[in-house]
Amino acid sequence: MEPATDRSRNHEPIVGALLRIRGRVQGVGFRPHALRLARALGLCGDICNHGDGVLLRAWGSEASLRELQRRLRYAPPPPASVESCLVEALPGPPAMEGFHIVSSQPGTGLCHLLPDLALCDACRAELQDPDNRRYRHPFISCTACGPRFSIAGALPYDRERTSMASFAMCGRCAGEYRDPADRRFHAQPIGCHECGPSLRLLPGETAGEHSLQGAIECLRNGGILAVKGIGGFHLMVDATRPEAIARLRRRKHRPFRPFALMVRDPEVARRYCRLRPEEAAALSSHVAPIVLLEQSGERLPDEVAPGMDRLGLMLPATALHLLLLEAFDRPLVCTSGNRSGAPLCAGNDEAVESLDGIADRFLLHDREIVHRCDDPVLQLAAGRMRTLRRGRGQVPEALPLPPGLENADGILAVGGDLKGGFCLLRQGCALLSQPFGELMHPDCRRRWREEMSAWLGLYGSRPRRIALDVHPDYGSHRHGRELARQLGVPAATVLHHHAHLAAVLAEHGHPLDAGPVLGLVLDGLGMGEAGALWGGELLLGDYQGYRRVAHLAPVPLPGGDRAAREPW
Repeated sequence: MEPATDRSRNHEPIVGALLRIRGRVQGVGFRPHALRLARALGLCGDICNHGDGVLLRAWGSEASLRELQRRLRYAPPPPASVESCLVEALPGPPAMEGFHIVSSQPGTGLCHLLPDLALCDACRAELQDPDNRRYRHPFISCTACGPRFSIAGALPYDRERTSMASFAMCGRCAGEYRDPADRRFHAQPIGCHECGPSLRLLPGETAGEHSLQGAIECLRNGGILAVKGIGGFHLMVDATRPEAIARLRRRKHRPFRPFALMVRDPEVARRYCRLRPEEAAALSSHVAPIVLLEQSGERLPDEVAPGMDRLGLMLPATALHLLLLEAFDRPLVCTSGNRSGAPLCAGNDEAVESLDGIADRFLLHDREIVHRCDDPVLQLAAGRMRTLRRGRGQVPEALPLPPGLENADGILAVGGDLKGGFCLLRQGCALLSQPFGELMHPDCRRRWREEMSAWLGLYGSRPRRIALDVHPDYGSHRHGRELARQLGVPAATVLHHHAHLAAVLAEHGHPLDAGPVLGLVLDGLGMGEAGALWGGELLLGDYQGYRRVAHLAPVPLPGGDRAAREPW
């Protein structure tokens, strides 16, 4: 790099700029990318993670600074994205030479913590290369893939604030971490066979590659395997063995609901399902979701998805799952690792205790899951992929709110009791949580409360108002009331079906001042006006109000809310 004094002799005026960059810029290799770019442009300065995003200081020619801003704004490294780049002038000349990454700083704004990212092609190639030192390392990752949200304890996103902090980097990993030319430069989950994380298989206390082979043998023999993944546990079994699937259904008390499947590659998926281009792209994306596909071709046992014409398929999101699936040219059932109605297991001891009597063996690892998150579910409908269940690979991405709501801030919505979740509004964005199951279950309600508290701490947020479902007997309503009392903030009740209408308006970007729409709300049950239970309404409304213009005729419901769960 040409030092500042040389530029002065060449009569190039030196100017300085502070760039405040917000968006998906932490945990995606953005700082290493910016460092290499700044050095190539002959700039000096520094860059750091900030509680609000990334702060970059740079000095050099005006043309070089403009080029730096342009490339960072419009050509960030995938999967990074820049939402805004505010520029302030800095006095010069700089008191430093070269360009460096420096220690992170706290902040008060909204930083986008990245979801967990599915295994990238470069890491997949290393995983399968016998000459690579990470050959068959179940936790291989880089700045383009691997755990993010599931291991994050605090922001800014740095290794010491994640569950990787307990793994000391070996010399070779540390060298890669510090090398600006390496694609693992400042990759926070970096590790290898030497420095971990590591596997073990129970019962038997088998470790490393032996534990992986023992797990594969369990599946080949028709056993039920509990696998600790990136956001929680899966229960896996050979999907071509009806007796094994029936045994899983009996043990898990899940007699009818379809099981998700995992296949090693799209070619295996095509043997069992019709695969359109949009569906193939979704399967292979960094989200690696469950995609509901039309059955076609080879048939699996009816026990997989009784009475259904679709199968829920996904590809391996992690190296661990890929290593398991490489041994199978057929699908494996890959369903949530929990007892029916209970929350997804995330801890080793928790899983061994909770799944005892369901799983025959447990494939564990020693990296803590800070935030548990189930697999997302997508389906192609009306020409585009639609999210049916938000989960790993999507949470906690911020969803921009429609025009007119840019300044929405400080509202915590605690939701209903079925498929419980919550939503935090920050600076014109909605931070929507993962689902936590049915909050009538005490363990689901406890996990929901714990995660809500963790999010408020993670984003440094103190709600100004709490939004509650109007139903006073919902556990979410009672907890929201108590939280509002503790914080000394107002609580606002919202009718269940008006909330559905407003959510669809926001999903489709309906502006605040665009006027009312006619919405058909077909839900199971939700409390309406005067304590009545509603179940199918035509509402004329917007975000701020509604008028019920038509509805299904009410019928007596013996048991009240329970009739929604037991309609017979």
